[in-house]
Amino acid sequence: MTDKTYNLLPSISLIMAMLLWSSSFVALKIAFQGYHPMQVIFGRMFIASLCFVAFLPSFRKINWRRQDIKYLLVMVICEPCLYFIFEAKALELTSASQAGMITAMLPLMVAILAWSWLKENIGKQTLAGFCLAILGACWLSLASEASTNAPNPLLGNFYEFLAMAFAAAYTVSLKRLSSNYPPLFITALQAFVGSLFFFPFLLLPGVGWPASWDFAPALAVLYLGTMITFGAYGCYNYGVSRIPASRAAGYVNLIPVFGVILGMLILGDKLNLSQWFACGLVFYGVWLSSRGGRSLKQQPVE
Repeated sequence: MTDKTYNLLPSISLIMAMLLWSSSFVALKIAFQGYHPMQVIFGRMFIASLCFVAFLPSFRKINWRRQDIKYLLVMVICEPCLYFIFEAKALELTSASQAGMITAMLPLMVAILAWSWLKENIGKQTLAGFCLAILGACWLSLASEASTNAPNPLLGNFYEFLAMAFAAAYTVSLKRLSSNYPPLFITALQAFVGSLFFFPFLLLPGVGWPASWDFAPALAVLYLGTMITFGAYGCYNYGVSRIPASRAAGYVNLIPVFGVILGMLILGDKLNLSQWFACGLVFYGVWLSSRGGRSLKQQPVE
């Protein structure tokens, strides 16, 4: 493998992760048509865990460090636990296209957290871009019209915003851990913890075990567990382990583009003219923040 190819691998991995994650919004909407959201989330976590069983012997060589425990806890609590709770609620209420647009703010949230947590510098232009992106997201939500795919888009988009906040905390903590733990192990840990965390939800009244087998929703759950939880997170964790967290988070800007296209092609999502202008404001805010002259030197891992 040439040095050029090796240097391209993180970028290729991150692009693949973004494409897969974009499709997850569509897959979740399909899965929710046949199963309770908690059944779907547990199913994808459990299927992903099965994919990692073959790798368990190699994880015995992991060198655990006591000072990393708090970062590992923050990482798994933020994602998959809290992130998937809010994303599941979001996609019950808003469209896949609109949820995908909200993800455009993740790079800015990562920059804010990197500034407060990792003591990275952040410029005023980045903050201005962050404010514009939030304004655009609010505009997108307020201009939404209730439909079959989005019965309460305002609340759904707010839940997706909260999910992105937890995803940002996950990305920053992941960067702190990636120099000491292999991406495959981190992805497996998320799957195993997610299975344990979401299993008790199946015992709640109104949830329980699936009572029937619906082909399309079941196929969507299988896709989420293998291609998304196992594949996309593996690609993303590998990419973050090779390049700065803030730069890796910048690839998330591809999700709104892929998400809107897939939502329209597969689910028939539609955006009105006002929402298209709101999308433009979100992208302008993200673009402005990327030219903010941030100093993103990573602090040593403690």
